[in-house]
Amino acid sequence: MNVVKGSAPAKLNLALHITGLRSDGYHLLDSLVVFAGIYDEITATAASDLQLSVNGPFAQGVPTDDSNLVLRAALALKAARGVQMGAHLVLEKNLPHAAGIGSGSSDAATTLAILAQLWDVDPLPANAPEVLALGADVPVCMQAQNPMRMAGIGDLLTICPALPTCALVLVNPRITVPTAAVFDGLASKRNPAMGSLHSGMTFDDFTAWLTDQRNDLAPPARQIAPEIDAAILKLKRMPKVAFAGMSGSGATCFGLVRNMADARDVARAIQVSEMNWWVVPAPLL
Repeated sequence: MNVVKGSAPAKLNLALHITGLRSDGYHLLDSLVVFAGIYDEITATAASDLQLSVNGPFAQGVPTDDSNLVLRAALALKAARGVQMGAHLVLEKNLPHAAGIGSGSSDAATTLAILAQLWDVDPLPANAPEVLALGADVPVCMQAQNPMRMAGIGDLLTICPALPTCALVLVNPRITVPTAAVFDGLASKRNPAMGSLHSGMTFDDFTAWLTDQRNDLAPPARQIAPEIDAAILKLKRMPKVAFAGMSGSGATCFGLVRNMADARDVARAIQVSEMNWWVVPAPLL
């Protein structure tokens, strides 16, 4: 096998509770993580060396050296499995980066999977030290398409009960929010945990449950970037949007709707009024 391709879906935190702070400075969290059917695409071609090139609508500003999580993931797998060959990696960047939807972490997780195929080695498990060293979101992104409860520093993962079939509208005012500054702005670093999800929830049950949860990073992110308020308000004003919130540390916001037809209608209406924003309808995987 000389070429392997993979798709890296957008990761969304529909709820994100900050529950503590460890002595080493890592924040403890409790989060509902889901994945949306919109993707970065990665192609790996067998080669003697290891290289990365980036194209696509959000390629600008994405590094191609080992500061990129894709190359870091490749180097981690190569070292862990004693691989002698290399790969030419091409990342098609369709998702905004530094946007609270874990695109870099999802790219890294997909890279680990496709390179294990290309190099014919055992994949790294999500709890491997090499994976954890890539960042808190990489382990959960290795479980892509399953709704996950992510706790601890991202290392405690539990598959959630199946969620109701529904769709999302993703909105980003084309701004980036520095994650470190958002965490520094937390009013409290020790907050109550997320509520329990139950099996067999209807769409109305699920959106009511979300209303009782939080994203503890939203208040400091909104202080840094008031555009987030505008995006959430725009979503909430759409009659078909049952719940709206911010993902991760921002600035991407989401609206939850019943189906893809409603998602396309809402996205079209927002695109007409906010032509400079990134607005995408997507199924909840």
